[in-house]
Amino acid sequence: MKGLKFSIAAAAITAGAVLGGAFTAAPASAKDVIINMAAPDWQPTRFMQEEFNRTYKSKTGNNVKLVIDFIPWPSFYQRVAASLSSGEKKYQMIVTDSQWMGDFVEGGHYLKLNKYIDADPELQAVIADMHQVLKDTSSSYPYKSTNYYGFPQFPDNMVTFYRTDLFCNAKERAAFKAKYKKALPCYYHEWQDVDWNQWGNIGEFFTRKKGSALGDGKADDDFYGIAYQAGKGYDFSTSQIHTMIWDAGGDIWDETDTKPASGVINSAVNVKAMEQFLDLLKWSPPVAKTGQMDIFVIQDLYMQGKVAAIVDWVGVAGPVIDPKASKVADKSAFAQAPGTRKSDGTINRSSNIGGQPFVLTTWNNDEVIHEALDVVKWWLSKPVQTKFVREGGGQSGMLSVLNDPGYATWSPFARAFADNIQWQKDMWHIPEFFPLLTQQQEQFDKAITGQISAKQALDSVAAYQDKTLKEAGRIK
Repeated sequence: MKGLKFSIAAAAITAGAVLGGAFTAAPASAKDVIINMAAPDWQPTRFMQEEFNRTYKSKTGNNVKLVIDFIPWPSFYQRVAASLSSGEKKYQMIVTDSQWMGDFVEGGHYLKLNKYIDADPELQAVIADMHQVLKDTSSSYPYKSTNYYGFPQFPDNMVTFYRTDLFCNAKERAAFKAKYKKALPCYYHEWQDVDWNQWGNIGEFFTRKKGSALGDGKADDDFYGIAYQAGKGYDFSTSQIHTMIWDAGGDIWDETDTKPASGVINSAVNVKAMEQFLDLLKWSPPVAKTGQMDIFVIQDLYMQGKVAAIVDWVGVAGPVIDPKASKVADKSAFAQAPGTRKSDGTINRSSNIGGQPFVLTTWNNDEVIHEALDVVKWWLSKPVQTKFVREGGGQSGMLSVLNDPGYATWSPFARAFADNIQWQKDMWHIPEFFPLLTQQQEQFDKAITGQISAKQALDSVAAYQDKTLKEAGRIK
């Protein structure tokens, strides 16, 4: 593989055996090494901090302390970008979204790791153990290259959360079958046959007025059938709209090409897919039409028992099954998200990848780099990754873990995550990603709130992308 010197011996080392450093012998006297890490504030990173505090011991003998700065998701990019551009050099590691790679690599902030990987068979084994989709999308820059900058802190994808007391209710199943001539999905294999059209049927079927019959009881309040991301903040609408575009056979601008975005992002296929995205919102709670339905809003609506099924990230599923946080903890199950049915009857479930790699910054000295890479190896070891899946609300992209025969049983949402990982794609990694994303989110929000049509939104996005990309010299 270009850029890496793999050996047969290195390939034989599994991530499960990697628990410590491979750089230096223990120093004559232990030192205090503090690793400050910026990370989004949610269960997968909270678990990492707690597990580090419980179990981590540096093999160098140093007293290593990991201090995570937990930042709310809606302001995560802005906070990190402000820190990096200020020159304050606050963080030694950062949990980064993959699309930030171009901006912060080109800006000189993220450390290229190839020479450290080349020198360390244990890190080579980690790379060899990573699922290919994570190497392509989350760890390399340029996109799909072998220039490595990160390792997966948490891989994520979108799955269906649904109420078993409703979808498995005999009366509801009979009524749905009578109306739509299809099974109301209760079992995992039934959800594997759900496309976006049936998702709309589910939305219509379970949208009920307060006091209406619902399952074996009545709706305490107005009740809604479905919900998915439709939020103006960060990349919330984009993640869902890109997914439905790809599902329909459309595409976004390809950063490996020099062709314009016009005619791609605003193609007829894409317009139709976005129109379906907008149309299905009518079966969602009213907040959907305000541009505020982000990943945490829909999570909360579901946990409060106000919606029958949602599509959301695995990363927010942990609290859903916590009876202290969720009214539906004992009546929730998980399945693959819907997709678009193709002419041969199969379903395309291409989806915008979630989750984040963690990276090292360029201003660290050798000792901090070596200790930080040892933290990476500890986190990606099989025992820690297994505990993360079983207890920490997370998932793993390490093949030695993901391919374990028991993986699908380790959490209620592990099977759906594992089945989905093959479908994952990513948005742009180029340095211009944030203005592209911001303008696109603004236009999508105008369409969601009824100010413009799907075609007007995508035409505006195409024009802006062409202008921005041409000024950057990325298209002819």
